[in-house]
Amino acid sequence: MLIAWLAGVFGLLIGSFLNVCIYRLPRDLSVVAPRSFCPSCRSTIAWYDNVPLLSYLFLGGSCRHCKAPIPIRYPLIELFTGICFFAAFSRFPLYWPAVKICVISAILIVLIVTDFEERILPEEFTLGGTLVGLVFAVFVPLRDPILDALPIRGAHLLSLSESALAAAISGGTLWLIGALYRLIRRREGLGLGDVFLMAMVGSFVGLEGALLTIAIGSVLGSATGLVYISVARKDSATYQLPFGSFLGIGALVVAFFSATINAWYFGPGM
Repeated sequence: MLIAWLAGVFGLLIGSFLNVCIYRLPRDLSVVAPRSFCPSCRSTIAWYDNVPLLSYLFLGGSCRHCKAPIPIRYPLIELFTGICFFAAFSRFPLYWPAVKICVISAILIVLIVTDFEERILPEEFTLGGTLVGLVFAVFVPLRDPILDALPIRGAHLLSLSESALAAAISGGTLWLIGALYRLIRRREGLGLGDVFLMAMVGSFVGLEGALLTIAIGSVLGSATGLVYISVARKDSATYQLPFGSFLGIGALVVAFFSATINAWYFGPGM
């Protein structure tokens, strides 16, 4: 349990960095330099004003220099990232599987927020995340029944093949859905960012998990979109749903609870 708590604290620090990525990547800014600054007055933020959660509380939710309000999103993302890291090491006691869940959680948090706020899914986290997922497949084996018929020997090679195949099929499936939507409705429904996101998810969770992600994200996105369009009186023909955000939420659910979902749906024997 001590390791889980330490992972949670580390997650708070990672969450602070994720906030930097969320703000800078959609604006084509470097996430390395310059140091953290206030978006309102551009003043450099001192290290003691950049402590996850605590600095927000001590500063009263405003910049020390210009008193501009600090968005509540910043501490919430730090807290949620810490919770994800804590939960990963609590739920998956083996080291590498827990690390893998932490990494995909961090990637998904960035993608969920950037798509929701800016309708952008940075390729540094989609395409780059796909490569990371393929690497993890070597250390944390994936298995899917569809590959049992293939003449592949060796657990590591089989897992890597499953990861690559899942990335290709899940990304391709979403691309095909988008192409059909464009053909039928004569307008864009899905962007390449969503396709790349699903390729990343497939590389991490495998084909079964990726398809489950698409199902959860589609249901959640459709229901939320319909309610929002109705309440806010938006034009359904022009409203752009942040579908990547809902796919990201679905992927988080799958990453942490896929075994529970499968046991509930298929029965304890699966």
